[in-house]
Amino acid sequence: MNLKDLVSPDSVICNADVVSKKRALELLADLLARKTEANKSFDIFQLLTEREKLGSTSLGHGIALPHARTDLCKQAIGVFIRTKKGIDFDSPDQQATDLLFALMVPEHYTDEHLNILAGLAGMFNDENFCQNLRSADDDAELYRRLTSNDVSSLAS
Repeated sequence: MNLKDLVSPDSVICNADVVSKKRALELLADLLARKTEANKSFDIFQLLTEREKLGSTSLGHGIALPHARTDLCKQAIGVFIRTKKGIDFDSPDQQATDLLFALMVPEHYTDEHLNILAGLAGMFNDENFCQNLRSADDDAELYRRLTSNDVSSLAS
């Protein structure tokens, strides 16, 4: 699966004006909801919040990968925001989080879900890639930089 299959240009926000984990999850849920037929932002927010209660989806180093499996979507979808200022996302390294990629997959995507998350984690583990994202000037440039990375390890 190519990252462009998960994320569209209108689901990437550069310099999102959020100041808390809750507000970031609300924004991510809104973006994900626009990509579904159901368009149930609050339900998606609850799913993301429930997952966070199990343990933070922060990877550290300013990166978080909130995610959920649900019957609200028919295929894997993703959205991405870079916050204006880093926020507290209960990161294991106590660093502020500014790069957030949210993933939502159909309920039956068990192995695919884990494979996509592993591919994303590997991609965001690249410090140069993350610095490149942090230096983008607008939504279009951020989308181009995000999707130009080789993501061959993402599930098909």
